[in-house]
Amino acid sequence: MVSVINAHPTTRLRHAPIATAVQQALRGENIRRSEVTVVLVSDAELLRMNREFLQHDYFTDVITFPIESEPLEGEIYISLDRARDQAAQYGVGVYDEVCRLAIHGALHLAGHDDATPEERAAMSTLEDRYLATLENFGSSHKTKALPKKNITHAKGR
Repeated sequence: MVSVINAHPTTRLRHAPIATAVQQALRGENIRRSEVTVVLVSDAELLRMNREFLQHDYFTDVITFPIESEPLEGEIYISLDRARDQAAQYGVGVYDEVCRLAIHGALHLAGHDDATPEERAAMSTLEDRYLATLENFGSSHKTKALPKKNITHAKGR
């Protein structure tokens, strides 16, 4: 099950496309039982979390916290401010970018990492695949998958 919580102070997004993106990625990774919460927050909140939990003093777009591996349980925190800026930078819609970040977080929960250029490329390929799957299943947003040049996210451990 995927839950989406909108904790951003001013921006509200429909939850269904985001939950569907995570579900598609987990299904694609052969994860059938899961409890994932996606929390949409501000830049300030994700920066606070990045400092407190990961000791990183920089803005980021997504932080993933794995909680349990069997059944899979975890939390994905996404900065809507960062997603909005990146969507404009990449020429995609806000939902496209938020769904990409949600898929990225789900891939971390599924065990993927992106510490090396090769791992980043592999994760980007999977993100593209799952975004295309959303489009094929009649997603309400048109996906335009563009490679990320400067990934600015962190993974909780």
